Amino acid sequence: MNVRWYALGLTALSLSAAHAQGNAPRTAMPAAQIDALYPALQALYVDLHRNPELAFQETRTATLLAEQLRRLGFEVTTGVGRTGLVALLKNGNGPTVMMRTEIDALPVAEKTGLPFASTVTAQNATGQTVPVMHACGHDLHMTAWLGTATVMAQNRTRWHGTLMMVGQPAEESLSGARAMLADGLFTRFPKPDYALSLHDDDTMPAGTIGYHAGLFRAMSDAVTITVYGRGGHAAMPHNTVDPVVLASRIVLGLQTIVSRENNPVDPVVITVGAIQGGTQGNVIPDEVRLLLSVRTYSDAVRTRTLAAIRRVVRGEAIAANAPTEPRVDAPDKGNAMVYNDPALTTRLVTTLRRELGSDKVVEMPQKMTSEDFAEYGLAGVPSALLHIGAVDAADLAQSRETGIPLPAPHSSEWAPLLEPTLKGAIRAEVAALTELFNKR
Repeated sequence: MNVRWYALGLTALSLSAAHAQGNAPRTAMPAAQIDALYPALQALYVDLHRNPELAFQETRTATLLAEQLRRLGFEVTTGVGRTGLVALLKNGNGPTVMMRTEIDALPVAEKTGLPFASTVTAQNATGQTVPVMHACGHDLHMTAWLGTATVMAQNRTRWHGTLMMVGQPAEESLSGARAMLADGLFTRFPKPDYALSLHDDDTMPAGTIGYHAGLFRAMSDAVTITVYGRGGHAAMPHNTVDPVVLASRIVLGLQTIVSRENNPVDPVVITVGAIQGGTQGNVIPDEVRLLLSVRTYSDAVRTRTLAAIRRVVRGEAIAANAPTEPRVDAPDKGNAMVYNDPALTTRLVTTLRRELGSDKVVEMPQKMTSEDFAEYGLAGVPSALLHIGAVDAADLAQSRETGIPLPAPHSSEWAPLLEPTLKGAIRAEVAALTELFNKR
């Protein structure tokens, strides 16, 4: 669909709504404005969902968002951190507040059954052709982010300061935030006083805001294990050292690190997400690769877990009489834990409960998922990552009763309940931004 069509729709609504709402009180939530914007935002969401792009390939996505932000009066810079964008709306004296969205998608084949489901394929960083889907809801995040930018532009009499909208690439590879910071995000542009982001969630009813002060998301390590065997004919396995069998034993052995070596009150997750090796059924290959995701919440547990992985891998290779010692590649430093500034989180929760209702703002537990939003807090900016429920309340109640989980982010079936989630996200983001701009 035409980028200009969206922009004209949003801009026309901006002008009429700004005129009508100019004298409204600062605390009034713009529900009518969001309702008026919804058809154009829904069309944008469908377009983004149909046209996902992998990490550091998000050129179409960034162009689409940049064009619309320019029409709203933002100063937009693209190509930040390779494919990211930064948009500034200066509105007098006041704090600088950053609102971040992720713009990348995942290598997942969509199975939602939606009429606008993605059929896109692309080459990943290693040259493989893979399916692509917004399986984590970044299309929803971007649409809400643009809706929030539109409402803030409509209501400039209600706030003062600089609104910094950041479209970040490569969140799924946990490398986009570092790329933007290395490219001068906080030196070429104003360093914000606060940084905010919002993520969809499968554990709360659509439109419900979840928060957790302090440590919220786990640190993450991408680990690659390469095991070496001696290939040969599938009919003569006695003449080989089968790395497929070795890899299989390693997968099972790794699970005992969590169940038998780690204190249960110190959470660890070890997931083997991919096993790569071989070309056909009648050939035993020479080597197999395993791609792991390791999640922890402390440096001590991380160090012990990675050491245990190396030990298990080496031990299984010795037991299999592998001709070459296996290789375990792990980063020196894992992705940081997301830390929600407690004072900022408390301030936002107070505002959101007032604006949305106490029943719509709930405390949630820590999660083992990771997010490179953590990098902005490490750079010295008080930050808060909130969640928004994105599933039907009746479906969630049934899931809890039956014990059968609903589709969740990173699933091929993940499809947020759009209208209440999108409208709730915009209301929450606008309320949070307005609070931070107008009070010290």
